[in-house]
Amino acid sequence: MPRVSDQHLAARRRQILDAAARCFIADGFHQTSMQDVIRAAGLSVGAFYRYFPSKTDLIRAIAEETVGELLVELDAAAGVEPAPPLAEAMRQVLDIAERRISGDQRARIAVQVWAEALRDPELGELVADIYQRVRDRFTLLATRAANPEAVGAVLFGLVQGYVLQRLLVGKIDATMYHEGIVALLGPGA
Repeated sequence: MPRVSDQHLAARRRQILDAAARCFIADGFHQTSMQDVIRAAGLSVGAFYRYFPSKTDLIRAIAEETVGELLVELDAAAGVEPAPPLAEAMRQVLDIAERRISGDQRARIAVQVWAEALRDPELGELVADIYQRVRDRFTLLATRAANPEAVGAVLFGLVQGYVLQRLLVGKIDATMYHEGIVALLGPGA
């Protein structure tokens, strides 16, 4: 039997992850069955389960991938020397968040992952590890602050709050939220 190329395997995995993301965004984790994802991916059951033996494995893969992409963007923002003022750094981060909300809508999956992490201890550990890495990026953004670790934790919470408000309440945009942050941080921040 001929060996399947690594490119083919990667393309098939990508096909499954994209189909799962569409299903999870549309119907949520609990309303989406494995059959829904298999159908959306256009694969046989056997081909599908070769890549993801369970829905939890699929959710973990999407969470890791989504936050991995976010870390790359945050690293670019946090790696600027000299570090920009906090207000400017937060504008950049809010722009990243807005692209993720408005673009492929994977921010909707992030909110579901947050909730699922409270129920599933293994996913909870994964989320804790991932978000510690994200919070570390915020600590880097806060290097000019008196207590960068504490300020980084608060800045991270502000962005999570923006995502939740944007998705659940609406009637807010990155510009308005940034103006609130600037007012909160004070002049010269």
